[in-house]
Parts: sequence; C-alpha cells; structure tokens
Amino acid sequence: MPATVHRAAGTSALPLLVIFLVVCVDLFGSAGKIWLPLLAAGPALAASTSGPAGVLGVGLLASLLGAWIGARHDMAASQLIVVLCALVTVTLAGTLASALRERRERVLAAVRSVAETAQHALLKPVPETVGPFRVAVRYSAAAAEARIGGDLYSLVPTPYGVRMIVGDVRGKGLPAVGTASLVLGVFREAAHDEPDIRDVVARIERSLARNLGGDDFVTAVVAGYPEPGRLEMVNCGHAPPLLIRGTDVMPVDPVRPAPPLGLRALIDEPPCLQVVRFVEGDQLLLYTDGVTEARDAGRAFYPLAEGLARHLCDEPDRTLAALHRDLLDHVGGRLHDDAALLLLRKPLTAGAVDPGGEPAARARDGAPAVRPLTGPPVRTPGGTFGDRADVA
Repeated sequence: MPATVHRAAGTSALPLLVIFLVVCVDLFGSAGKIWLPLLAAGPALAASTSGPAGVLGVGLLASLLGAWIGARHDMAASQLIVVLCALVTVTLAGTLASALRERRERVLAAVRSVAETAQHALLKPVPETVGPFRVAVRYSAAAAEARIGGDLYSLVPTPYGVRMIVGDVRGKGLPAVGTASLVLGVFREAAHDEPDIRDVVARIERSLARNLGGDDFVTAVVAGYPEPGRLEMVNCGHAPPLLIRGTDVMPVDPVRPAPPLGLRALIDEPPCLQVVRFVEGDQLLLYTDGVTEARDAGRAFYPLAEGLARHLCDEPDRTLAALHRDLLDHVGGRLHDDAALLLLRKPLTAGAVDPGGEPAARARDGAPAVRPLTGPPVRTPGGTFGDRADVA
C-alpha cells in the first residue's frame, strides 16, 4: 500500500480525496460496498490533472481498496470481479486520455515557443530609451494561445529623427499577422530612406496595394520627431493619439482624416501632415482600438483618457503597467481583441519644471482636461501645407 501511495504522489488531491471518502464511509458507516463503484471516479479525475503514471497509481490504489472493501463485506466473487474490471477499464482509459492530453500540451508549448519567436521578430522589443524619449510598450493578443495578432507597433531612430508607427490590421489570425509583418517591414525600411514622413506612408500604401485583397486595410498613425519641439503625424483612419501636457490629456484629432492604408484609391488627395508642438515633459500615447473598445460586464467601453490621467506619472513603464492592469480589471481579466499601447515621454532637463508646473519626479493626479487640438494650416518644410495641432 505505501508503494502505491508513493506512485500516486504528485497527482491532484481531488482523486485521492474521493477514494478516501469512500473508505471512510465504509469504515464508519458500514455501507462501503454500496459506494464501491464511486472508486472509479478517482482514476477518471486523475486523467485530467495527472500524467499517465499518476493515473495508473490512483487506479491501482482504487483497485486494491475496492478488493479490500469487497472482501471485508463478503461480496460475491462475480460482483467483485465486475467492480474491479470497471476500475481497471476506467484506469486504462484515463491513462490513455492523460497521455493524449500531455501530447497536446507539448504541441501547444511548441506552438507558443514558435509564436513567441515570431512575435520578437515581428514586434521587436523597444528599449526604454530611444533617441530623446523614454518609451514603454504593452501588447496583448486576443488569441492568448498564439500570443501574436494583427496589431503592430515600431519605433526606430533614423537620420530624420525618431519615427514610430502604431496600427491595426483588419481581421485576425495568420492573415492579419502576415499583413502586420508586411507593414512593419516596409515602415522600417522607408523610415530610414524617406526624408518626408508622408513618403513613408506612401511607400506603405503602394506595398499594400500590391499585396492586399480588396476588402483588407490597415488603420495606422505614423509619426516622427524631426527636430526639437516638433512632432509630425499622419493619421490613416486610426484612433487619435493622446497628448499629455501637465495634467491635461488631449486627443490629437486629425484635422482632415485620411482613409486607412490600403484604401487610398478611394480618394485622390495625398495624406494630411499634422504638426504638434512636443516639448520637455510632454508625453504621447499611441494605442489600438482593442483598448478603447474593451467593454466591462455592463457593456461600457473603457475610458482611456480618464484611466490614463489616473495612473499618469513620469515613468512611462509604470504608467503603462498600471493602465494595463486597470484595463484588464475593466474587462474582467481577458481582452477579446488585440490591444497595443505605446507611450513616449520627452524627459525634463535638470532643474526644469514641466508644463503643468510640477517637478519632474512628482506623479500627477486629477481628472483629464480634454480639448480639441486643431489649428490653422502651416507651411511644412516640404513646401506644402499640412494641418497643425498645437496646445496653447
């Protein structure tokens, strides 16, 4: 008996508890033989929690105790044989089920390993510091087993300043991952080659036009920081970024919205360039609609601006960690769509005071002040007119 218990060690307590209860009923109630068939529940439950050896150990323990209870009550040999055959059958079936479960788990672990490798190749880790910015990223795939999805982000230093993209591919699964890979590959190449950020967008558009189907598209915000205090942005049908200045959280709404990437054939005009003043202490949050469309049990959307203002501090990583926890709490623990968050901050120089009048190391509290960020057109370095979004 001790050897049998040792072989069953490491299994879930529930199968052993069921066997223990049947033995207790027999010892203290003198009705153990009535509940004798319940011993089969032990190996059956072990099949879902233990390996094949654990199932065999629990089954052997149940069979030995079943024979002991039957002999104790002078059960007819034919009845006892039927009970023991049932225990052996359930044990063998449970052992097979356990072996198959472990095989599926190994396959799933291999798939997850490949997915993680693909994710690191597709969504390369972003360092904490890129150019003049402190940066943090949080990404959650709706397909938790795959750990990758159709949302994309990238932030790269280039000869023309730091450039970044956050986007969302229509659809899910492998086709969306393939499209995201295409967009990121073209962006990383064009960001180093093209002086004008609108030409980066045009390169992506041409590539998608050759490779996407008629109903496919990608919403995205492409931004660049070509010189101190100047943030350039092209919004292609994407959710407006949030600019944080002091205690204010303000959406950077496009003055002239552009269609998503892949649908440029619908209009003839080029994409609109938006110029935003971005100074020391400012922060910018780029995100996908998996964040703003996340719903709670009452079907209420997640209030991103309010949540960001609640958790805002001068460390982007701490801000996004708290914001991501808040988002998961809002939806009850699991998102139903891919979600990406990219937050960058222009640190203050030593002794400087941020635009909100607070020291750099002090966390900010209070409700967000949201106001439109639109202004008159201004002439851009390329000689054409863009739209400007400034904060007074």
